[in-house]
Amino acid sequence: MTETMPMFPLNTVLFPGVSVPLHVFEDRYRALVHKLLTVDDPAERLFGSFAIREGYEVGDHGGQSLHRIGCYLQLTEVEAHEDGTFDIVAVGRGRVRLDAVDTSNAYLSGEVVRLTETDDGVHPEVAERTLALFTRYREELSELRGSEVLAGDLPHDPAYLAWSLAATCLLTMRQRQALLEAETVELRLAMIAEMLHDELSAMRAVPSLPATEVARTRWSPN
Repeated sequence: MTETMPMFPLNTVLFPGVSVPLHVFEDRYRALVHKLLTVDDPAERLFGSFAIREGYEVGDHGGQSLHRIGCYLQLTEVEAHEDGTFDIVAVGRGRVRLDAVDTSNAYLSGEVVRLTETDDGVHPEVAERTLALFTRYREELSELRGSEVLAGDLPHDPAYLAWSLAATCLLTMRQRQALLEAETVELRLAMIAEMLHDELSAMRAVPSLPATEVARTRWSPN
């Protein structure tokens, strides 16, 4: 079912289950926050985030520069400043498909459809292999850095595990978008396993130049 949702395009890909802080200073996104704060039910303070395609900016024809699969988020914290800017925190709630963009209002909005996972379950070996690769990756990266990185417990649920791993490692925009667009949890976990395998091979080949940094997003299943 199509619905209208305010939009906050970003130069990155966000994932369900991930808590992200944002500094809001542009006029149209200030207007978006003001609009969301008029919604009485905090659970309905929702907006969509779609990654801006590399090399593009969002303007009058912004819909042409956005990826069509994005994440919808719930506004959970707001700190207003005297200069009119905001610091907010939002939590990803699910995936969404963008069908059309409306640029006629003070803030961007889109006609979107919420997407559901089409899963018949995840084979235990897929999740176990992915988790084992990540554990090895975390250990080797910590050894290269000389201190523990990517610390913290991971979710046991396969769906949340996939989103947590996708958000934890710094991947390319293309890799992150591919993970967001993956149609099943099992496929997403298998893709992450392949990415981790490639990253481990690269780290061993050039140990002084590990390609992956610690992501600055915070994992939150709430």
